[in-house]
Amino acid sequence: MTDTIRDAVKAFVIENFLFGDTTHALADTDSLIENGIIDSTGVLELVAFLEDHCGITVADADIVPANLDSLARITAFITAKAASLVAA
Repeated sequence: MTDTIRDAVKAFVIENFLFGDTTHALADTDSLIENGIIDSTGVLELVAFLEDHCGITVADADIVPANLDSLARITAFITAKAASLVAA
């Protein structure tokens, strides 16, 4: 499941923020914000995508770099959110 989430998020970022430019090397730990790939408006677009694609709700308090600043962090965040939904 983790690879599927990462791949879906990576595809979304490439399509929407890099305009389909697959030549940009996007490592799992690269900061999306510090590298200028995503801005504050982009974060909101990303959150909307995650909610639609993963069936989760992202609270305002969850919209922090620790959760959404790299593919690895996004994947870990979504995996934890999904696990908490299953456990509930």
